[in-house]
Amino acid sequence: MAKSRHNHMLDTIGSIILNAKKEKLLHLYAEGEYFDGRHIQVQGKHLFHFGTTGYLGLEQDQRLKDAAIDAIQRYGTQFPLSKTYISFPIYKELEESLRQIYQRPIVVTKNSTLAHIGVIPTIVRDEDALILDQQVHASVQNASQLLKPRGIPVQLVKHSDIGMLEDTIKSLRDKHQKIWYAADGVYSMYGDVVPLHELLPLMEKYPQLHLYIDDVHGMSWAGRNGAGYVMSQLGELRERIILVGTLSKSFGASGSVVAFGDEDLYEAFRIFGGPQTFSAQLEPSSVAAALASAKIHLSDEIYELQRDLAEKVAYCNELIRATDLPLIQENVCPVHFIGGALPAVSYNFARRLMDDGFYINVATFPAVPVKNTGIRFTISRHNQKEDIRQLVEAMTHHYPIALQEEGYSMNQVRKAFRLAPLKAASATPQTPAPTLRVQLASSINEIEPAEWNALLGERGAFDWNALAFYEQAFSKQPNPHHNWKFIYLLIRDNTQKVVLATFFTVAWWKDDMLAPAAVSEQVEKIRAENPDYLVSQVLSMGSLITDGEHLYLDKRHPQYKEALKTMNQEIEQLRQQYNCSTVALRDLDAEDEELNTVLHAQGYLQVDMPEGTVVESLDWQDQEDYLQRLSTKSRSHVKKDVLKYKKYYKIEVKSQLTDEELTSAYDLYKNVSAHNYALNNVEFPLSLFQDMNQSPHWEAITFRLKGEHTLEGRDMLIGVSFSYKTSEGYCGVLLGMDYRYSKEYKVYKQILFENIMRAQALGKKRIYLGLTSAQEKRKYGATLKPRLAYLQTQDNYKLELIESLATVQ
Repeated sequence: MAKSRHNHMLDTIGSIILNAKKEKLLHLYAEGEYFDGRHIQVQGKHLFHFGTTGYLGLEQDQRLKDAAIDAIQRYGTQFPLSKTYISFPIYKELEESLRQIYQRPIVVTKNSTLAHIGVIPTIVRDEDALILDQQVHASVQNASQLLKPRGIPVQLVKHSDIGMLEDTIKSLRDKHQKIWYAADGVYSMYGDVVPLHELLPLMEKYPQLHLYIDDVHGMSWAGRNGAGYVMSQLGELRERIILVGTLSKSFGASGSVVAFGDEDLYEAFRIFGGPQTFSAQLEPSSVAAALASAKIHLSDEIYELQRDLAEKVAYCNELIRATDLPLIQENVCPVHFIGGALPAVSYNFARRLMDDGFYINVATFPAVPVKNTGIRFTISRHNQKEDIRQLVEAMTHHYPIALQEEGYSMNQVRKAFRLAPLKAASATPQTPAPTLRVQLASSINEIEPAEWNALLGERGAFDWNALAFYEQAFSKQPNPHHNWKFIYLLIRDNTQKVVLATFFTVAWWKDDMLAPAAVSEQVEKIRAENPDYLVSQVLSMGSLITDGEHLYLDKRHPQYKEALKTMNQEIEQLRQQYNCSTVALRDLDAEDEELNTVLHAQGYLQVDMPEGTVVESLDWQDQEDYLQRLSTKSRSHVKKDVLKYKKYYKIEVKSQLTDEELTSAYDLYKNVSAHNYALNNVEFPLSLFQDMNQSPHWEAITFRLKGEHTLEGRDMLIGVSFSYKTSEGYCGVLLGMDYRYSKEYKVYKQILFENIMRAQALGKKRIYLGLTSAQEKRKYGATLKPRLAYLQTQDNYKLELIESLATVQ
């Protein structure tokens, strides 16, 4: 199995957060010597605070402060012992108070993250299964990874998709005793809620179904005694439900609480609950503050606080309802989300609001899908109605300006969030007259050959002739997965100078193509029964058969950033036209940080690709001269693993194979295609190879093992390569091998060496050796070119599913 550089989701997330940090929207520091809850000081600005999760404002309640101070004076800053041994005096009183709130057995934990890490591996047994809602909090998803080494299935379903959940339950019920479904009570970004009205009937229908609900954002502002949103809907905690709440956020203190509907599960966790058993307990100040808050929750005062907040939330909803602002979810929750879709729009909007005196949160990937970004603001009791009115007025003023400056429309945003379109003129941005001219073509025949070749013709196997060939080869195929659409894009300035040029294909991709090999190996087992599993139609820069720098961009031109934005606008129209859920910009320079920033702002995720490999210079005189130019170690490698075995082969360069040879060559190619999980591409049809065999621009090199070394006792075709010739380059595109002989007779290494020799013999200036196995190719003098793909998707589900599969099973 070939080894290649592959993306880690943490790298992608880090890149996005870094870009948001550069915009001065994340990783900020609050300033000032005290807080009042209503205001916050950031970067020297005094702002109205609409970013808190302390919805009831209890963190500023003097009773909680006094209790915390008194506890420190009496017990110290901490009580440094595990609760397994002993808890300090007021811990028991807090636990008893919380039990009164939930009317069920509870356990207090250090925080909700440790609660999930402790509870989930305890309650989900080896004979059970776990289903995760796509948007359940990251701390729940991280804790669920602890189940996988035990062989417990952890499956992902689309957000609040009850139909998909039921199908998953059906697929698991015959093999597992309990089936747990993990969801949030209130989702922290959009403010939508768990669909209990659909889940409870499902629990009646499937007795195996159990619910694990993280309701930290529903705590205090809803429910009897502030037990939370979920409890407000349930009335009482049922036997097959576990609820995680918080003592921070609205509760005003610190820590977390787990309420159990099942006494046996409570006892199991209380006795040994992972980190709950050996971690430090809550500090005395936190316990005392939580106890003071619990007393408020157990009094009628909690309902006064809830009513006060509910009135302000309703007022905010009423004001927004009178505007065109795209509020994604209107409900009783204090969390509000105004959609921006593109990060560029959301960043622009957020900066404007902060400059105007309002602190809000920008919401970006991975908290929300990459093209469903926006600003998240919260309402707390600290906010006055006048503050809320001013915020809504500021949003109404700044939002259309942000859209206009980023060249995006209100209806594009609304479409991204599946909201009904507006008919008003404000739905379309007032953009200045374009200064760049767009040329779109559906065939390379509409492009002047000399111009295309001057721009892109020597960057890989996609000069004018190659693209004309692909257009014919990938059309009128009996299998629709082998029919591609080609689109060519040239963007010019007013003098007709090309600023940007590229081409796109619409084709069916394996969604795991750029995933680690171990993931593709898992997915292929499922595809053996379901060939269309994780297969999507993608609008891609370049194509599935080409590699190289598909994007020509004149970065010396003053309008190159405008050209990129124009390209993205054209891509969006093409994506809609061809109904593609995903866009992929392939093989872009991994070291171009400026390009990364621009594309991220346009809603793309950065994903590592295997390195491109090119031997840049073929100007040696002969084989010995070539060897002398390699490093000592590489020269030894070539002599030991290539030249030593050459005597066992009959190697021929052929402009055309016989029918028998072509059939054998295709079988060898399918061997490689089936094993190359490092770049899990679709399998190309035999007709492609038949077309190559007839084209003067393609040639094959065949590698026959002499009969005395084969199992059959006759000369056998055990290796083949198909290469494309440009004016200056030689492009290794496809190859095939017989794996029975590959290791003993170094077939792959022989193919690499002979292709390099052939390119030099033809007088070419360079040879492109393709993707994967970059370190091996480096031994032959290849330069490695780190490449990125940029993905833009309307639905993060498949990306998240593949990422979940990347965890070692």
